[in-house]
Amino acid sequence: MTTSIEQESLSLPLVVRTIPLDLPASASLLDFLPTNHPVTWLRRGEGLVGWGRAAAIATTGATRFSDASKWWSETTSHAVVRDEVDEPGTGLVCFGTFAFADEPGSSLLVVPEVIVGRRGDRAWLTTVSRGALDSAATVTLADPPHAPQGLVFADGALNGEQWMGVVADAVARIEAGALEKVVLARDLIATAQEPLDVRWPLRRLAEGYPTCWTFHVDGMFGASPEMLVRREKGLVTSRVLAGTIRRTGDDEADLALAATLAHSSKDLEEHEYAVRSVAESLEPHCSSMNVPEAPFVLHLPNVMHLATDVAGVVHDADTVSSLQLAEALHPSAAVGGTPTEVASHLIAEIEGMDRGRYAGPVGWMDANGDGEWAIALRSASVEGPNVRLFAGCGIVADSNPEAELAEAQAKFVPVRDSLS
Repeated sequence: MTTSIEQESLSLPLVVRTIPLDLPASASLLDFLPTNHPVTWLRRGEGLVGWGRAAAIATTGATRFSDASKWWSETTSHAVVRDEVDEPGTGLVCFGTFAFADEPGSSLLVVPEVIVGRRGDRAWLTTVSRGALDSAATVTLADPPHAPQGLVFADGALNGEQWMGVVADAVARIEAGALEKVVLARDLIATAQEPLDVRWPLRRLAEGYPTCWTFHVDGMFGASPEMLVRREKGLVTSRVLAGTIRRTGDDEADLALAATLAHSSKDLEEHEYAVRSVAESLEPHCSSMNVPEAPFVLHLPNVMHLATDVAGVVHDADTVSSLQLAEALHPSAAVGGTPTEVASHLIAEIEGMDRGRYAGPVGWMDANGDGEWAIALRSASVEGPNVRLFAGCGIVADSNPEAELAEAQAKFVPVRDSLS
């Protein structure tokens, strides 16, 4: 299919300047974020926020990743960059959000006009313009966001009973030997009285889920616990999550539940599929890899996950960017299933909704191809006053439809609470 591309003329190169910035340790980067095309990538108070659009490309279809990669290569080759900080996230940086499936769905790669970043005790300001260096932007506190008013929630494509029927159908197909695992998602619709100021839920997600990656690019926002791929100075890592149990709020009970999760054959099976798919996708790009034999239990405020951090040393960093690695990994068994192609077809057949950019790669990349790409989980898409929340569950032979529905409800909690 022909890819739809919207981009500015490359006749004038991007001119980029990064300078040190003196920010108080107590200052939140979100305090400086205005409403003008805001982008966000934060974890534990560190990361990047940006606004404005200096350049962008929209892509669709099966070549959405390769078309974006080609555009980025051309853009960086013409850019004039002066970087006085030289940290990951400085210089010329783009942000991206990509559709889960080849069809339908649109994807976007964007270069903001202004980026404010922080890593450790260093902070910086990056400005981007075309053809000439603009006078340095000033960083001032933005007007605070307003809370959503009159929110009303409703089922999305399927109600709970209908979705449990889809899960039962998937279990029957798995038991018949059609596939080993499939991830099924459902949506929830929230409608406010006025257009949503996305900065409101971003603040609450960053505060409530500091160990997750709080993101926003082009209307897709959330707090993802799952790093699809990070590449930095020749090292690549991927955090794999699969296998979930809901927290009770009682510490002793949660410790017992964590032990149950760590020994659950159903969850360990689901997790093994996800780790295997990531390791197999990264292996061609790595000269060495470390794949732990057993997962650990990741504790989040609302749920606990089985988690494995896969790491490797890349040997093709000169020719393969972090975005291309994300393409190679997507969709992993954690968001698609096993075998991938069979699971993807089943999702399209029975899930009953368009995922859009849910469970697709979202993140950032620099001019050298280093960057971080999470999976857009615990997420929602916003358009005006309408917010579409997403949650998904890994279905294997031992899956129970009622338990999977409860798990999906738990996964709605972060974004749902952030809108309240």
